[in-house]
Amino acid sequence: MYLLRPTTIRNKKTPNRAILFMVLFFGALTIVAAQNKVKDSLTKVLHEVYAQKNFSTSDTTYINLLNKLSAEFAYHTSDSLKILTTQALKYSKNSNYKKGESEALMNMGIYHSNMGESSRAIAHYKEALKIANDTDNDLIKLKIINVLATEYNWAGDYTKSLDLFLEGTELAEKSGHERRLSILLENLANLYASQKDYEQAIIFYERVKKLNEDIGNDISKAQTMCNMASVYADMGKFEYAMFNVNASIPIFENNHILDWLAYSYEVKGKTYLRQKNYKWALHWYNQCNLLHKKINDDRGKIDLLNGMAEAYYGMNEIELSEKYAQESFEISNKINFPEGIQKCAMTLYRINKSKNKYSEALKFHEIYQQVSDTLSRDENKRGLAMLKTKIDHEKEQEALILKNQQALTNQKYVVYGAIVIILIFIVITLLIHRGQKIQKKLNVKLQNQKEDLLKREIELNEINLTKDKLFSIIGHDLRGPIGALQELLRMLKVGEIQQSEFMDFIPKLRDDVDHISFTLNNLLSWGQTQMKGAVTKPTAFGLEELVTDNINLLSEIAENKSIKMINRISDNTIIWSDVNQIDIVIRNLISNALKFTPEHGMVTIDAQEGKDHWEISVRDSGIGMDLVTQDKLFNANSNHTTYGTNNEKGTGLGLSLCKEMVEKNNGKIWVESALRIGTCFFFTIPKSQKDYKNVG
Repeated sequence: MYLLRPTTIRNKKTPNRAILFMVLFFGALTIVAAQNKVKDSLTKVLHEVYAQKNFSTSDTTYINLLNKLSAEFAYHTSDSLKILTTQALKYSKNSNYKKGESEALMNMGIYHSNMGESSRAIAHYKEALKIANDTDNDLIKLKIINVLATEYNWAGDYTKSLDLFLEGTELAEKSGHERRLSILLENLANLYASQKDYEQAIIFYERVKKLNEDIGNDISKAQTMCNMASVYADMGKFEYAMFNVNASIPIFENNHILDWLAYSYEVKGKTYLRQKNYKWALHWYNQCNLLHKKINDDRGKIDLLNGMAEAYYGMNEIELSEKYAQESFEISNKINFPEGIQKCAMTLYRINKSKNKYSEALKFHEIYQQVSDTLSRDENKRGLAMLKTKIDHEKEQEALILKNQQALTNQKYVVYGAIVIILIFIVITLLIHRGQKIQKKLNVKLQNQKEDLLKREIELNEINLTKDKLFSIIGHDLRGPIGALQELLRMLKVGEIQQSEFMDFIPKLRDDVDHISFTLNNLLSWGQTQMKGAVTKPTAFGLEELVTDNINLLSEIAENKSIKMINRISDNTIIWSDVNQIDIVIRNLISNALKFTPEHGMVTIDAQEGKDHWEISVRDSGIGMDLVTQDKLFNANSNHTTYGTNNEKGTGLGLSLCKEMVEKNNGKIWVESALRIGTCFFFTIPKSQKDYKNVG
């Protein structure tokens, strides 16, 4: 749920154009807006501003009114929302009005969110937030943070959603925006509720409810009670659910808030459904369905239709149940809403199973399982668990303080004689029990120490092997170039060679230094992984830009050998991995290809999309290799150095390092090669991978 109420601002200038279009537009708009007093009022003010003698489309008051009116269409008419937002965005850019531009981009994001285009919505929200950060308006920043966090929640990215909600609450507390704080806290509660952590959700809802009571906002209080009712229904606390939803409905009816009224009817229907009172559940679902014909809220309609399907299923009216479940499933797929797909798939599985359509039932069960696996990823819940742990810890501390205070009070009334007798008995019992526990702990401790010693012995052996390999590579590939540089400097110093002669060695010295730098980078990366110091931190990023950066980095080497490097990776190749580790893999593979490709050759980098991964290839037109050499390539215990077509040196470490980095990111690497034809290295990497009513 969004409550977008931009503030009106005054301005400056003079105009004269697009009058005929705007008169016709607002004439049609007034017919639609007659259904709502707020739209009616805003349309009237727009007419008045437009009719002023010195009207200008760069007038910030006019732009603010456009943004405000467009927000009123968020759950009613998507076409009107888009038209008004497009106009506001155009006029804001023309007049360099940053606040208007950020609000228009936010409203455009809402439009795309309503259309189920989550990635486009997120892109608009991010752009809006970037512009808003250049202003001093904390209120617009809080609005954008809220809708962006909500979109991440709908998209199933709970960690990013949580981070943004926490960032928003911190800003709201700092800037004193209590209404925005209550909205963000409520959506944070919704985030926990969507994860079925109902107890934690109720804690946040109670805090929001008290905050709204202090503010004195009845509508906000009704929204919170409606969300609480939904959670109580899911918890099976039906009396609490009915109390809260019944208290919220009259407020929405009196204020003509149709989207929230529809939601409250749906929650009441769900409460009856959970109690298996299917007749009354359908009554309230039908009331909700009538309101949905007047608003545009596909996400809300998913829960409504699926609830109706469950109610009809409970009444054994299977055909009607399948009709509503299928409609809900189609809307969920249309707007790409994972949680909706999950619910509808389970309902359709049960329906088809009851009709003995086992192949269809299996299909929907597989869809349900696939979406469930995606939504329950550990990394999405980690941030929520951290916050919950912090809150639980604070509660335990408060409980402990209260408990200690109570114990001190009670001690004053205890008879000292009885205390002495009881304490003696307790001490004796505890000493016996403690002795037994100490003996058990000592046994466990000794066993753990033995296991730790064995583990450390193994780790020490591995570290020694790593050390030996590091010294071997340093002695083999670094000492030579460094020694040559020392000797040249000595000869120059003592006059054995002239400065002009020394300058002739500069290109060679530069190649040696580049080789030393490349070798050191690989050594440090490999050594860190062997010493267990490298932590894989996967993020979503575009591979095309990373490949382009490495091509630019190695372009001079390619130019020296007249080798053409081709990047065929598209800009939509988004992967989920550690950017620094994949950077090392790409650089080593391209460097290898350049090393073993003769002059006037070609190196091509490409990507093929799989079901849940990308297959990356680095192909060269070089000398190739036999099967024996291929079998030794990824051996971690080998540091065999091979020279390139121009006698370029290598560490023999790069490919084993590539193998480690790829496998740390849940991929695999292999090679295909033929002598005198060329070599192609392949590796795979994972792809980068939205029922509660949210307030805006």
